[in-house]
Amino acid sequence: MWQISQTTLQGFICHKYAGNKSILGDYFMTLLESRAHGSDRKLTHVDVLIVGAGISGLGAAYHLLDQMPEKSFAILEAKDDFGGTWRTHRYPGIRSDSSLYTLGYRFKPWLKNPIASAEQILTYLDEVIEENKLDEYIHYSHRIEGASWSSDDQRWTISANNTKTNESVNFTANFVWMCQGYYNHDQPYTPEWEGMDRFSGQIVHPQLWPDDIDLSGKKVVVIGSGATAATLVPNIADDCAHVTMLQRSPTFFSAGPNRNELADSLRELDIPEEWIHEIVRRKGIHDSDVFQKMAKEQPEAVRQQLLEAARAQLPDDVDVDKHFNPSYRPWQQRLALIPDGDLFKTISEGKASVVTDQIKHFDETGIALESGDHLEADVIITATGFDLLVLGGVQFEVDGNKVDLADTVTYRGIMFTGLPNLAYVFGYFRSSWTLRADIISDFVCRLFRHMEAKGATAVVPALREHEREMKLGPWVDPENFNPGYLTRSMHLMARQGEHQPWIMMHEYVAEREVLANADLDDGTLLYS
Repeated sequence: MWQISQTTLQGFICHKYAGNKSILGDYFMTLLESRAHGSDRKLTHVDVLIVGAGISGLGAAYHLLDQMPEKSFAILEAKDDFGGTWRTHRYPGIRSDSSLYTLGYRFKPWLKNPIASAEQILTYLDEVIEENKLDEYIHYSHRIEGASWSSDDQRWTISANNTKTNESVNFTANFVWMCQGYYNHDQPYTPEWEGMDRFSGQIVHPQLWPDDIDLSGKKVVVIGSGATAATLVPNIADDCAHVTMLQRSPTFFSAGPNRNELADSLRELDIPEEWIHEIVRRKGIHDSDVFQKMAKEQPEAVRQQLLEAARAQLPDDVDVDKHFNPSYRPWQQRLALIPDGDLFKTISEGKASVVTDQIKHFDETGIALESGDHLEADVIITATGFDLLVLGGVQFEVDGNKVDLADTVTYRGIMFTGLPNLAYVFGYFRSSWTLRADIISDFVCRLFRHMEAKGATAVVPALREHEREMKLGPWVDPENFNPGYLTRSMHLMARQGEHQPWIMMHEYVAEREVLANADLDDGTLLYS
């Protein structure tokens, strides 16, 4: 028997009969439009406000429904659709940079190749929304402008703008759960190089990819060496006359087949998908943990392992030590995955090349390099990263006083001193973001149950007496992890202490135990 998803059926009906409400009836048409575009119910008050309808926000909503079904909640999304990063980024080949067996949720099996396209990820998230009826909680096109906490009322007052109607919207919430990610979706990071205004061609940032761009037969330079550049180069190379990846410093790459042999073997045995997902997920977590520890304890051995793997897949005339051997140790910045070795294949086929050099200036026809070389270009793509946006750019106030996050200390990388009833999802750097989003959801729901048991309506982290002179450090130790987007913005982030619970852990295997067993009555959380 044919089975058609509700979302697919609604989309077809709305498209085919959009101009003829008499066929469907006003009520049914309104229902379908609401299902397709999120809830149109006016917000007045909710127990929990979730900010963001991407992977973190939808996951938080699922866990609330599963663990705290009595809590009322709403999801506010600034964009006009769900998906976050996977919706806003539209450059060619956009894909995950970690396995969907862990970037996917623990509660919903992943059925396809581990490294997934944005389209596949959006389909997966759409299924999560439909299967759990989350669309009735999502309010799209609502951008939060400010949030003010009242200790007297013990609640947040949120001011937002409906970007479709330009209406101001105000409502209250007992708790705010920030799930909007950590970078500016509207404005990417592009350095200012001398002569950019003289370049006669087109300059494009991948985050703002134009729909009408034509690369046919053109010489293209992609500035960058991270996951975005590694994705773009093989996905535009067939259209270009030639594409050059210009990197100012190298990145570590790991190339391998975009398949999971264990998952394939288990499917041949007709193992249920839920079991396969959990087994492969656990194996992936274990292998990643072992590799990360090895990178920390034996960095030079791991370096040589990665370089030898690159040499095996690249032509002899490619200087691997120059172009693929970073100055930092493995995993001090994110390791870029190359599914099916596509970047290396494109270089091997002569469709792309790599140049490691510093930019002196732009000119009319391309880029002049510090070495004296010149790269001719018709199009320059600045895959230069993003700007970190602290707490979604929302201005928070507590009892009329503006909060500067840089003046706070983080509680377990989830909450902040001086900010009551607020949680923040900030994922891992070396492991899939969703692993941390899932266990943060468990922690927040456990905190809610603990507050109910105590009869408390507010909670705020606070340093204990003996910790008030504690030495504070940056949000992330640069010796541990130091990509550009963090080093540029570290001064905007909360500080860390010297010990738990005033640090953010970066190892999932350890943190899942720490968060699950954290003492909520150790004096670091004040209840009222």
